[in-house]
Amino acid sequence: MSLSLIIFGITSNLAQKYLLPALYDLEEKGLLPENTSIIGVARSPKEEGWIQEHLDLTLSKENLHHKHTIQDPVKQALLKRLHYLNGHLDDPEFYQRLHKKLTDLNSKNLIFYLATYPELYQAIFQNLKDSKLHKSKTGFVRLMIEKPFGQDLNSAKALNKLLHQFFEENQIYRLDHYLGKETLRGILEFRFKTSSNLQPLIDSRHIDHIQVTAIENFGIGERGAFYDRVGALKDVGQNHLLQMLTAATMDKPAKFTNEEVTSERIKILKKLTPLKDSVVFGQYQGYLSEKNVNPSSKTETFFALKTFINNDRFKDIPIYIRAGKKLAQTLTEVVIVFKQGEPKLLRFKIQPEEQLLMSQDPYEALILDAIRGDQTFFNDAEEVEIQWAFIDPLASKKGQPIIYQPGTDGPKEADLLIRRDGRSWAGTQTSDFSKT
Repeated sequence: MSLSLIIFGITSNLAQKYLLPALYDLEEKGLLPENTSIIGVARSPKEEGWIQEHLDLTLSKENLHHKHTIQDPVKQALLKRLHYLNGHLDDPEFYQRLHKKLTDLNSKNLIFYLATYPELYQAIFQNLKDSKLHKSKTGFVRLMIEKPFGQDLNSAKALNKLLHQFFEENQIYRLDHYLGKETLRGILEFRFKTSSNLQPLIDSRHIDHIQVTAIENFGIGERGAFYDRVGALKDVGQNHLLQMLTAATMDKPAKFTNEEVTSERIKILKKLTPLKDSVVFGQYQGYLSEKNVNPSSKTETFFALKTFINNDRFKDIPIYIRAGKKLAQTLTEVVIVFKQGEPKLLRFKIQPEEQLLMSQDPYEALILDAIRGDQTFFNDAEEVEIQWAFIDPLASKKGQPIIYQPGTDGPKEADLLIRRDGRSWAGTQTSDFSKT
């Protein structure tokens, strides 16, 4: 396969923390097609050989997401694939040079990875079309974009409309890295492809309630400019936590194809009920002093909510979802609590240590899926819009968030949300997991 991966935004934090290390891992495992070229794009003119120096520096930095030893032969092999092209993404002349570069490389198949601002999408897509790079007669053209996919339902619809002006849905790979996590994929393997005897218990006859948690013991770090515009509910609630819930509750697909798996996820999302009177928003003390945060911000750094899946399998089973920062611990998990007997609960823990599989970084897995043309663990247009349809009514209830102290379990009101039903959050000292 003759393939070129073009990364718009090669100097971005995303590229340095995730993409380049993931490409190193793919090189190390021999998973990149033999005739693969990687073209890094950024605005600044650079000297010949700069991109190789950039990779060298990136891989040598301490990276919490990429901790293993860098082997020189692997790095050298990856360096040979690297090219750099500078230019402004709204400048048609840049795309002429890009077209020539791809022609010189004899690239038959193209993947454009947009590690850049959504505000640039319109100009990028239009220029790709004008330069005839949005389609290929001799291979494929695919587009990878990162969340957020809009800020609400209306903006998500507008983004999908924009995308569909230039690309077919089977060309678009909307990337939420949680779908690349092996633990999340492993939930489906455990539920549907192993000899697990728990699958018949996943229904309203046996389940007392379900909890989905994504909490962290650290704050927003350097993300203030982005986070303060978004908040916890839209940053992780609209995507990560709903993906975790669908993996744990969806029915077995007829076949493990993109269409069938996505269809089952969508069925769950369509049945979710947004309860506007059962949501709590909090903000950790000290958030207003964080870098690039509005001193009078009402942005939430914590939320907890209750919902139901209105289908026969999960009828009347309460689902409790929470996420937050600067809490007592870091924990990401789905817990299914049974009514009585054994097992007491089924726990899928994703962080701090993934407890099903742990051999592939999520970006590594998703880039490889895009190369292979497998969209199963990417979001499609309908799925994104249904997620926002659930989140928008809850977001409308935001007001002044409840202030909570760092290092605690969050606002007391979140504890009351679940305790008034006679239950408690898993992982706390007083947890009993069941209705009393």
